[in-house]
Amino acid sequence: MEPVAQPRVFSERYELTHLIARGGMAQVYLAHDRLLDRPVALKVLFPELSVDLAFVERFRREAQAAANLAHPNIVQVFDWGEDQGSYFIVMEYVEGRSLSTMLRQSTRLHPTEAAGIAAKVAAGLAYAHRRGVVHRDVKPGNILLTASGEVKVTDFGIARAVNTEDNLTQAGSVMGTAAYFSPEQAEGLTVDARSDLYSLGVVLFEMVTGRTPFVGESPVVVASKHVRETAPLAREVNPGVPVALEAIIAMAMAKSPSDRYQSAEDFRNDLLRFNEGQPVVAETRALSLVPTGEVAAITTMDGAAALASDPGTASIPVGGRPYAMPPAKKKRPGWLVPTLLLLLVAVVIASLAFAFSSSPTKKVAVPDVAGLTVNQAEAQLIGAGFSVRPEHGTVPSATVAAGLVAATDPKIGSQQAEGSVITLELSAGDVKKVTIPDVSGYTQAAATAQLQALGLVVTIAYVPSPLPQGSVISTIPTAGTSVWTKSTVTMNLPIVVTPTVPNLLGLSPVNAGASLASAGFTVGTSTQACSNTIATGLVSASSPSAGVKAATGSAVNLTISTGVCQVTIPSSIYGQSTGTAITTLSGLGLTVGSNIGTFTGDCSMYASNTVGGVATTDGGVPLSSGATVPYGSTVFLQVC
Repeated sequence: MEPVAQPRVFSERYELTHLIARGGMAQVYLAHDRLLDRPVALKVLFPELSVDLAFVERFRREAQAAANLAHPNIVQVFDWGEDQGSYFIVMEYVEGRSLSTMLRQSTRLHPTEAAGIAAKVAAGLAYAHRRGVVHRDVKPGNILLTASGEVKVTDFGIARAVNTEDNLTQAGSVMGTAAYFSPEQAEGLTVDARSDLYSLGVVLFEMVTGRTPFVGESPVVVASKHVRETAPLAREVNPGVPVALEAIIAMAMAKSPSDRYQSAEDFRNDLLRFNEGQPVVAETRALSLVPTGEVAAITTMDGAAALASDPGTASIPVGGRPYAMPPAKKKRPGWLVPTLLLLLVAVVIASLAFAFSSSPTKKVAVPDVAGLTVNQAEAQLIGAGFSVRPEHGTVPSATVAAGLVAATDPKIGSQQAEGSVITLELSAGDVKKVTIPDVSGYTQAAATAQLQALGLVVTIAYVPSPLPQGSVISTIPTAGTSVWTKSTVTMNLPIVVTPTVPNLLGLSPVNAGASLASAGFTVGTSTQACSNTIATGLVSASSPSAGVKAATGSAVNLTISTGVCQVTIPSSIYGQSTGTAITTLSGLGLTVGSNIGTFTGDCSMYASNTVGGVATTDGGVPLSSGATVPYGSTVFLQVC
């Protein structure tokens, strides 16, 4: 993070302080929200893209799509706008580091840590997918980690709302980052939520192996490999990856979307099962595809494949691809064969005994808790064997009163593993989607009436602005944003603020004029005067001076430096002792040379060992009475 070279305030509210990151289409800054006195992240579109209407529209859609996503694993979007031709989005500031930074420092993560991070990302994606938003650019750089262990997905910069009719990203357009592309994304086909699951599978692969599954000389080559080549298994790159987690990754990265997890919830639940030491769906599904009566593999409890049924390489399909198991050692002739067979039988019996002694995970139907209070619903769910997530979602409901449970995630009635985590979705009441109108320039009364007519709750905020008092500047969320009725909309109204004259010292007259205009002032008269501290041609003073409050539009007079001032040698030093003369001349800004010369003029009027003359060079001709020298010059004393 680096301080900004030239501080700037967007919309007279968001003051840039540091540059956080540079992306493909924007820069992200740390900014201070002056109105709410809090840090925010400001994402500013590159100037060359601000003139491209397609980019600007995509930028606006990002804000609209993300502003409706309120989830602990998603970075919150607060506002968006335009300032002097620059388009920006205001987001929650997350203090921490990106997963990409973490991987550069740690290379590989422990399997359980990687699965935990991926599960939280999947939780955020699941929430977005349920609201019709596909991220389309899931990668380590868009996953933020805090010191307290929070995981947040950011940058829905190329997200699209699946349920909008005029999608900007139709089939045939390719967006995202090549190393994490899904095959359908690389081919420019229409994508759905399962594309994000593939990309998250790639991220999980990288977390446990230290590299992405496909590398190449260019993004085009890498994208082609996602379509045409089979990815290596995680254990081929890092043998320390548990078999169960390898199976999860392989299923998430299946070439065909139909062979992957069909929802982010399913992906997340399998990751949680893995971290809890329970059987995972990816392995169970793979074994279910092996013909009855054939042994695919015998696996030890630490997850390492011990023996395949065939002397060659055995494989099980996982996620629509062969999931290779290590080959068995070839049979040897002679007396070793019976011994090996006995050992094999013993291993099989031990493994089967352990498997049958461990009860499979019990499936339980999620009880119908719709219409109950949170406490009542939690009691029923816990009684049925589930855990309940403390965070609650919100959904509209025409049948359930606001504040009561309207639904659950996973759904009511669905069969879930005992101990699974259930999220309660609370009713927001009988609400519907409305679009916030553009009320900028309206009177406060007219804007309030229009917003309330749509079923919105109106609050007021005051911000500095040159607009007439009482007229609306903007709204939060911004005009065009789709929100639920009964949502709160903040109207920004102008307040009169007396501006402060900026510090102009050392600026050129042109730059000083620009600084005054930016602060709301005009340039008055310009006069010239010498200055011992400001270079020639630059502003050496202003009237009113810096820090003084003055009316907006008032004139500020400038003084321009003509260079250093001239110092008159005072007649009082003649006849003084050298020490007293040195003190007097130093106080005038002159330097007294260390060499003391002998005055050869008329010393009759001066006492012995007193100053009789002053010269500009050592041993030079004494200056005449009333002579001047530039400020900072060196002079030499001559003594009688």
